[in-house]
Amino acid sequence: HVDTTKGPAVFLLLSLLMPGHKVEVQRADGTIAVFSVDSVETFAKDAFPDQKVYGKTPDAQLRLITCGGVYDKKRRDYLDNVVVFAHLESSRKA
Repeated sequence: HVDTTKGPAVFLLLSLLMPGHKVEVQRADGTIAVFSVDSVETFAKDAFPDQKVYGKTPDAQLRLITCGGVYDKKRRDYLDNVVVFAHLESSRKA
């Protein structure tokens, strides 16, 4: 989430990632997967590109998704989603 009723959440600054930034994910086997950000895009929730985000890819990729854009108090939700697209660059022991 970008925020909660109690304040900022883990993905608050997700939209600030830029191409070339690295995202590290610790795997269950103890290795670290290093992903390189390709793009950060914002999509209206009512026009979310399912295939682009969840479709098959030619290699290992990562998608980080959170809410974004304007907060609609009436709906009690954000109108957009922020999506980070990244590809696996390498992995290493923790």
